[in-house]
Amino acid sequence: MAIDWDRRTCARKGHVTYAPDDPRLRIRLHADTALGEVWRCLRCGDFVLGDPHGSGPAAEAPLVPRGKVLRDLFILRFLAVERAVRGVFIVLVAVAVWKFSNSQDAVRRLFDEYLDVLRPVFRHFHYDLDHSPVVGTVQKSFGYRHSTLLLVAGLLLAYALIEIVEAVGLWYAERWAEYLTVVATAAFLPLEIYELTEHISALKITTLVLNILAVLYIALAKRLFGLRGGRRAFDEERRSASLLEVEESAGVLV
Repeated sequence: MAIDWDRRTCARKGHVTYAPDDPRLRIRLHADTALGEVWRCLRCGDFVLGDPHGSGPAAEAPLVPRGKVLRDLFILRFLAVERAVRGVFIVLVAVAVWKFSNSQDAVRRLFDEYLDVLRPVFRHFHYDLDHSPVVGTVQKSFGYRHSTLLLVAGLLLAYALIEIVEAVGLWYAERWAEYLTVVATAAFLPLEIYELTEHISALKITTLVLNILAVLYIALAKRLFGLRGGRRAFDEERRSASLLEVEESAGVLV
C-alpha cells in the first residue's frame, strides 16, 4: 500500500494555506461554502475551512515539502536519529576513557558497566554492541598509556561531534549536512571493509550495505556533486512539487 506522505504529514502537523495576490491563482485555491470560505492546503491539496495562514505575492509563499520531497525528508530524519543515537553513545565512551585515563582497570570496569546498561537498549534497535567496531577499538585501548588514552578520547569526541552535527543538519534537511554525511560515511567505508576481512558477521555486512545505500541515496536523490543536474535541477524539482507552482502553470494554460 502506497503511503500518502502529504496527508500523513498534514494529519500530524496540520494544514498550510496561503492566499496569493494574483486573482487568477487566488481563485484556484479558494472557494465559498455554506460553512464559510475554504482554502486549499499547499501540502495535501485538500480544502480547509477558515482564513488562510498567510497572504501576499505567490513568490513569497512558503515552500511546503510535498510528494517525493516530503518522502525524502522523512528518510533524512530517520538517518538523523540514527546519527544522533550513535553520537551520544560515542560521547559516553569518550567521557569514560577521559575520566579514568589514569587507571586502565578503572576504565575497563566503568566501560563494562556502561556496556551492561546500554546493551539491552541497543539490542532493542537490533544493534549488537559486542560486535561494534567502536567498542572493539576502545577495548583494545585499555592497555595503552595515559597519553594514548587521552588521544583516543579526543578522537572519539571529534567523531561524535561529526555525528551530532550530521544529525542536526539532516533533521533540518540542510544541504551542507547532506554533503558532510556522504563524505564522512564514505570515508569510513574502507575501515568497515577492513573490519570484514578481520571478522565477518551479519551485523557488519548489514551496516556496510546500509551505509553504502545511504551514500548512494543521498548523493543521487539530492543531486550532490553535480549528479543528475546538480543544485539547479534539485531546486527546480522542489519548485515543481509546489502546489502554487502547479496551479499557476495550470492557470496560464487555461
